[in-house]
Amino acid sequence: MRDAVTLTGIVLSSAPAGEYDKRVVILTKERGKITAFARGARRPNSALLASTGSFAFGTFLLYEGRDAYSLVQANISNYFSELMSDFGGAYYGMYFCELADYYTRENNNEIEIMKLLYQSLRALCKKSLNRELVRYIYELKIFQFSGEYPELFSCTQCGNQEKLKYFSMYHAGMVCEECRVKAKDGLVLNPSTVYAMQYILSTAVEKLYTFTVSAEVLAELRMILDRWRERYLDKTMKSLEILESVKDIC
Repeated sequence: MRDAVTLTGIVLSSAPAGEYDKRVVILTKERGKITAFARGARRPNSALLASTGSFAFGTFLLYEGRDAYSLVQANISNYFSELMSDFGGAYYGMYFCELADYYTRENNNEIEIMKLLYQSLRALCKKSLNRELVRYIYELKIFQFSGEYPELFSCTQCGNQEKLKYFSMYHAGMVCEECRVKAKDGLVLNPSTVYAMQYILSTAVEKLYTFTVSAEVLAELRMILDRWRERYLDKTMKSLEILESVKDIC
């Protein structure tokens, strides 16, 4: 076994392993997404019981093995306990973690996605923020980090940056007034919707959750991002299926 390493990260998921152990997936700043096993973590008196739960953020002391890490100690600075005691918040948080799990890899630089996840979980804890809006901001930003996001700043047909009025799923972005005839599936968007999406793409993670939108803009964001996810995400998110089934009470 190699020397111990200390990594900063957030627990994406945990599952039983054997009789008393846990298998934990952690998104880390230093090594991207890793898998670790925590021996005895399911015992009631284990020091790792709480620190291996979903959303736990802090530093983790691990030993690196051939195929996985062994977690021996954790210093958690934020458990996001508000979400764990909130039915709706927990399901939003689990979806965010599952999406982050899908888009991250081991030994990749995943710092931006880790920061996005952390700030988004914090946003879910704020009662003043619309959780559905938090979700669409998170989705669009993580699509950007993955490299699969719509062109929102110029016409996908001619490159014009003015009169961006239509959104075309077929052309993966905005279409200007002059090129409207080339985009048969073009949908007229509220200018505020275009601005909101441009703001999300151009803003640092730390400043994302600082605005609100009207019901009309929220509905257009829902339409665009639902269609975008269906087209570009080739996996069914179990947490999203549950979230969609209970979102009216979240």
